[in-house]
Amino acid sequence: MEVKLIKGDITKENVDAIVNAANHTLLGGGGVDGAIHKAAGPKLLAACKEVIKRIGSCPTGEAVLTEGYELPASYVIHTVGPVWHGGDKQETSSLASCYFKSLDLAASKGLTSIAFPNISTGVYGFPKELAAEVATYTVKQWIEETAYDSTLKEIHFVCFDDENYKWYEQKMVEQNLI
Repeated sequence: MEVKLIKGDITKENVDAIVNAANHTLLGGGGVDGAIHKAAGPKLLAACKEVIKRIGSCPTGEAVLTEGYELPASYVIHTVGPVWHGGDKQETSSLASCYFKSLDLAASKGLTSIAFPNISTGVYGFPKELAAEVATYTVKQWIEETAYDSTLKEIHFVCFDDENYKWYEQKMVEQNLI
């Protein structure tokens, strides 16, 4: 299993699936969610509306899959990260669930590569250092528990800004991922 750290735009990643830090409605928004919807084109919004029609809304910590449409990635895995409320509302376990369930979903579809943004660190206010720690720890745990029986071969952490990149780099070293 190869884990990569990339500074750049997740909508440009040439992987099987990119992960979207979505909201409960899956209808697009700001930050990475808006960027992914814009890059994927209007068919992504239509697909998300169909998903919501079936399930009602996407709960925090859960993940659903759509096609990638105009993205280089074949699929988008939409996961709803937690809003930070100071750490006493199970935010860390909800964030870990976003990573774990996205990886499980990708593996269940036979995908070989996946790229994650920095889930919940934008308008949802999750502290960037803690988010990087949760993400890298969860991915390492998933690899140790599941990778032997998985089609996934590459996991990318894609950081748009320098601060997230710095934290992910530090936490990946601490977790022996790089």
